[in-house]
Amino acid sequence: MNFDAGWADGARHWQNMVGEGWSRMLATLQAPGLGTLAPAMQPHTPVSFDRAKLEELQRQYLQEVSTLFAQGPAAAAGASADKRFAGEDWAHNPLAAYAAAIYGLQSRTFSALADAVQADDKTRARIRFAVDQWLAAMAPSNFLAFNPEAQHKALETQGESIARGMANLLHDMRQGHISMTDESRFQVGRNVATTEGAVVFENELFQLLEYKPLTDKVHERPFLMVPPCINKYYILDLQPANSLIRYAVSQGQRTFVVSWRNPDETLAGKTWDNYIEDAVITAIEAVREIGGTPQINALGFCVGGTMLASALAVLAARGQEPVASATFLTTLIDFSNTGILDVFIDEGFVRLREMQMGAGGLMKGQDMASTFSFLRPNDLVWNYVVGNYLKGETPPAFDLLYWNSDCTNLPGPYYAWYLRNFYLENRLIQPGALTVCGEKLDLGQVKLPVYIYGSREDHIVPIAAAYASTQTLPGKKRFVMGASGHIAGVINPPSAGKRSHWLREDGKFPATLQDWLAGATQQPGSWWEDWATWLKGHAGKQVPAPKAYGRGRKFKAIEPAPGRYVQQKA
Repeated sequence: MNFDAGWADGARHWQNMVGEGWSRMLATLQAPGLGTLAPAMQPHTPVSFDRAKLEELQRQYLQEVSTLFAQGPAAAAGASADKRFAGEDWAHNPLAAYAAAIYGLQSRTFSALADAVQADDKTRARIRFAVDQWLAAMAPSNFLAFNPEAQHKALETQGESIARGMANLLHDMRQGHISMTDESRFQVGRNVATTEGAVVFENELFQLLEYKPLTDKVHERPFLMVPPCINKYYILDLQPANSLIRYAVSQGQRTFVVSWRNPDETLAGKTWDNYIEDAVITAIEAVREIGGTPQINALGFCVGGTMLASALAVLAARGQEPVASATFLTTLIDFSNTGILDVFIDEGFVRLREMQMGAGGLMKGQDMASTFSFLRPNDLVWNYVVGNYLKGETPPAFDLLYWNSDCTNLPGPYYAWYLRNFYLENRLIQPGALTVCGEKLDLGQVKLPVYIYGSREDHIVPIAAAYASTQTLPGKKRFVMGASGHIAGVINPPSAGKRSHWLREDGKFPATLQDWLAGATQQPGSWWEDWATWLKGHAGKQVPAPKAYGRGRKFKAIEPAPGRYVQQKA
């Protein structure tokens, strides 16, 4: 076979595919209803383009395609800086190199086309999101016919990698989600969630865990952590080396954690009020009674922070102040800026969820997990499709990804109420706009000192949104910005010596994050030590560590940590 002729035929075939894809995408974006998008992604206003800009994009695209086609495989090889196509197999396979190069051109052009849309901001964001999803799915690396690394492995293993890939696919179909790690290597209570403790209280919504002190003395004011109920609590206790729970205990904090029950149909009617009154406030009161102190310190992480803020507002409305200080980690209180998740939220979407489950039902954990994965499709979806199925690989053992796959359900009424009142209408920051547990909420009455943490690269709670809490909460504040994202920025122990954080010591909190950063300084390493010092300032004097869990007959050890609730699967 003549190589040049084979190259030309293959390249011409791929070029035709690209041209067809361009036409289809252009037609989709110009269609009045954006027919390929889900109903929740429909535009707010008609979509149009600047004719001159559109013609320039088309001209530039066709010119670059022609140039690439004319230069042939030598020019295509190594032309892409995309890590998906960085291996030697891509560079040494002319057709694969060309596919990667033309895909890069296609991606740049489609992205420019999405940016050229003339519509309201929300519609533009939705179109860009849809284009990004389409481009991630259409990468040549996702197809065996165009992936030279997968082909090489199939030849090298005499087809065994393909057989393993099919087995992996069948396994993941049975379990209902793509394997991101070797889940067989982990067991809750054995090699994750191992900090020693006991369940000292439980009801139908949560178990309260108390941890065994690691110091001879503890601070007299106990410390309660409220994790998000859309995940399991042990993100705070993965391994001893990166456990925020163990770190708090080692700092002399008498530490308690809420471990949420994974809801089933018996909890399908539970509301936001139920979770605030019967869980967060109940946990605060239980810890206060066990500690024998009038006040405790509390921490809320992500949605747990939103729930803690709501509970504090309820307690303030009742004239009660059982919490001396609060820490909010990557928490939305002001929902003005919800980042990429905003593309899903509008009146139609929220009303649909209210109709589906507002009066009862479950928001399935796997549905939420899939949504969050597709916020980063290349890293959290297609990377594993290629590795698990095309190459027949078993993903490495990674505690964080095991936790990420251990998903939880949510009661429908809780979820629908949360969407409307926070994500859609942003009512928590409006004094008197929300009634929770029979009380009108006003965060202006929540005057306790707070420590607010946000991650610079967080795509779930944008850093500016985390900072916005400083403008809402009236008490004495300390704000810190950490490097990395929603999880990696938080779970960053000092012993790792990784990343950095930013602090500002003049006590000023201007209206915008950028203005705050102008007076902030970058500090190497973890923010945990700064937080531990701050928390000790609110924890009271040191007293002898308790010799037993709980207190009296009302609160005593029910079972060892991590307890039963965290073991329940969605």
